[in-house]
Parts: sequence; C-alpha cells; structure tokens
Amino acid sequence: MKENVIWGRRILPLLITFHLSLFTAAAQDDPEYKMEAGAGIGLVAYTGDFNGNLLKGMQPWGTLIVKYHLNPRSAVGFNLGMGKIKGSSNNAETWYPIEEPYEFNNTLTEGLFRYEYNFWAYGTGKEYRGARRLAPFVTIGLGVVHHSGENSGITMSLPIGAGIKYKIGQRLNLIAEWVFRITPCDELDGRKDLYGIKSSGLFKNTDCYSVLQLALTYDIWMKCKTCHNDRD
Repeated sequence: MKENVIWGRRILPLLITFHLSLFTAAAQDDPEYKMEAGAGIGLVAYTGDFNGNLLKGMQPWGTLIVKYHLNPRSAVGFNLGMGKIKGSSNNAETWYPIEEPYEFNNTLTEGLFRYEYNFWAYGTGKEYRGARRLAPFVTIGLGVVHHSGENSGITMSLPIGAGIKYKIGQRLNLIAEWVFRITPCDELDGRKDLYGIKSSGLFKNTDCYSVLQLALTYDIWMKCKTCHNDRD
C-alpha cells in the first residue's frame, strides 16, 4: 500500500506535466493564414481651398481590402475605395477672387498599395507565440485617384495614417483607422490657382483628403503546417 502511494506521488506530477505540454503544443499548432480580405465603411473629408478643417464636411466612403501577411507584425495590401467630397466657397474662411459662389460635389475613386506595420505581433496567441489580439499599427503607401467634376482627372496620392485592430475570432478582424492622403493635385475640388499665382513644389498648396474608416476582414489561404512558418 505504501509503495502504491509513493508510486502515485511520482506519476501524478509527470502526468500533469505531460498534459500541459500537449496543451501548449496544440495551442501553438493552430493554423496561420497568409492573407485577409474584407470591406470597410467610413467618412471622407476634403482639405483644400474651400475647407481647412480635417473633420468638416465629411461624406460616406467605402473600401474593398486585400492584404498579404509578410509576418505577424507586417503586411502589404491593396485597397479599392470610393467616396464623395463636397464643398462651397460660401463656407471658406478665405476670400477668393471669384464672381459667383462656387460649389462642388465630386466623386473620388482610388486604388492604393500600402504597407502596414503592427507595434507588436498580431494574432490570437495560439498560432504564434506572443501574439496579441489587440494591436495598434501605422501605415504608408502609394495610390492613384480619379476625381470627377470640373477639370476631372487622375493624380497620385501618398497615404499616411494609423489605426488599431482587434481579432474578434480565429479568422475575423475588426480594424479602425484614420489615413490622410496627400496629393500633388490642386483640382480635386474642380478649381486650381484661385489667385492666378502658380505654386512651386510638389505638395505646395494642393488638395488632400482623409478617411476615417471601420473595416471587417476575414483570414484566408492557410499556411502549410509542415512547411517553414513564422514561429519556427
């Protein structure tokens, strides 16, 4: 009887350790995914000759999103977005030499490539050791935007912004972000050089726009479990 008790005392810790090791291994063996895809909705605001406030006159905006995960801390992606920008010379704080009040209601359609960097590893923590469900990030990229209205055309954009993402489930992501788009164009509002004085410099006295957005994406394209992965 005494020997059985001693034997049990020796075996029990070993069994507990064994089961814990199995649980840890299983937790780290959850699948990783190479990509995510989804959509976002938000508000876009124009900044230019007829509006100097980043949050004034915001209009609806929609985006389709595709991202490729380079590793748990960074990704590259492509966004296809569309929205409206509105404004009026009556609301401008600056006087312009125009005879009649000017109003515009133009459509922006953009396609942009962007790089995203998380401040720490992002995930459930079960597919990559040390990953967290909540992660802030910064982003920068390069895009092309078409603007309608008077003097419609195509120009480049330089998106710079930040946001925060939260992994709702194993494959579902909720993302909130604010991204400012700098452009070399002064015709997003349909008017250029209102004082008749040409400006020098790529981004001097040009029109810009910013997007405040909430997006939902879904992880796709599972990584090969037997191949090299980010946790090795």
